[in-house]
Amino acid sequence: MEVPDKTITIEAFADTIIPGEKRWPDDRAIAGAATGAGAVAAGALALLELPAGGLAEALDSLAVTLNEHADDYAHETGLSLDASVPSFVALSFDHRTALVRILTDPGHPEKQMWVSLALFCNMAFDSAAHMSTPTAFATGHPGLLTIGYSQPNADGIYRFPEFSYGRQLADHHPQTTATGSPA
Repeated sequence: MEVPDKTITIEAFADTIIPGEKRWPDDRAIAGAATGAGAVAAGALALLELPAGGLAEALDSLAVTLNEHADDYAHETGLSLDASVPSFVALSFDHRTALVRILTDPGHPEKQMWVSLALFCNMAFDSAAHMSTPTAFATGHPGLLTIGYSQPNADGIYRFPEFSYGRQLADHHPQTTATGSPA
């Protein structure tokens, strides 16, 4: 299965942030460091490619830069990389994690762009930010299911039977309507 370098590199980065299981036995982007679905299965690439997020146009250069950093990392650590895949993809999960740790270190000059990329990978998993919540539930979004995001009631409205702090923090305003709107 041929995958453009950008796609497989960005998927490998997303899998480093929230690992998941391989999609097929020879999957190189997904390291298989965890069971269940990770950021890639949750739609990290789809979210990153949305123009509204501001990173879509930068993904090609981010993939190139990430692979350059992987080349430098491999050289510095004495690793030999498989040239049949992009350099970051060729790294083992432990080495991918070590490189991402370096790139997101507070003192790294490019930290802001790597942290931004990581945050979008988290958003794809934690909030399904690239799709509506009803669509996410209808398609069985793995991140929302994993974190236990509450599904709506049968009428489609989200209600929570227990207070999140274990107690009611305030009384309803006396003019609040039955639907919860201010009068």
